[in-house]
Amino acid sequence: MTCSPMKPLVSTVIPTYNRGWTVREAVESVLCQDYPHIETIVVDDGSTDDTREKLAPFADRIRIMEQENRGVSAARNTGVLASSGELIAFLDSDDQWKSDKISKQTAFFAEHPDALICQAEEIWIRNGRRVNPAKKHKKPAGMIFEPSLHLCLVSPSAVMMKRSLFTDKGLFDESLPACEDYDLWLRVSVDTPVHLIEHTGTVKTGGHDDQLSKNHSLDRYRIYAIEKLLRSNVLSEGQKQEALKVMKKKCRIYGNGCIKRGKKEEGRHYLEKAYSSM
Repeated sequence: MTCSPMKPLVSTVIPTYNRGWTVREAVESVLCQDYPHIETIVVDDGSTDDTREKLAPFADRIRIMEQENRGVSAARNTGVLASSGELIAFLDSDDQWKSDKISKQTAFFAEHPDALICQAEEIWIRNGRRVNPAKKHKKPAGMIFEPSLHLCLVSPSAVMMKRSLFTDKGLFDESLPACEDYDLWLRVSVDTPVHLIEHTGTVKTGGHDDQLSKNHSLDRYRIYAIEKLLRSNVLSEGQKQEALKVMKKKCRIYGNGCIKRGKKEEGRHYLEKAYSSM
């Protein structure tokens, strides 16, 4: 596909696993975009439901890739590596886009050629009803590293980024079964501003039983991500101190939670981390 410099190709990557009940709507929301230059890649991460049948009607308009079940990080990475666009956007298979989401973000990059990543605002739907995100989930803009240590403030379904940023920062960490986005956005936000456009582009749904975010052990993966970053020697002294402070707090919370659930050895391990002098 040949695109003009003002209309770059956008590669959309949709990872999915046993989401036959919603993946069709996700794909349709991409195909209904008012932006003309989009390649759509759906990575089926070993689904055992009717996902293949639900995707079959779109076979002539999208690229469908299948792999053994390796997790959302591997599925997104597979899609990115197979893509050819200058700009990359992700859509979780239980979310949908408004029809002008891509055109608004490509226009932002055209107006801000030095920008590497931006995200749009979202509508949140929980158990079929619209909800207002808590104040702590309000998306910041600019250099967001410090607030991003506490919780993930970049949504995969709302983000668009230049391929060059992946080349610089690396792909999603496939060893993480969850919080893989938290890990990547921390690596990005260390030295890269994350821009926010004033446009609601994504309908983000939740509340269903298969959401990884319902797992009570998520802080274990966030702790891993922070420790990895601390070892990387890319942080300024101020960033290092803030990361260490947040990591220790998460270790205390997670360690005490483990002990309450009867996982005493694991709990003591994280409490030792909380009070170590790393």
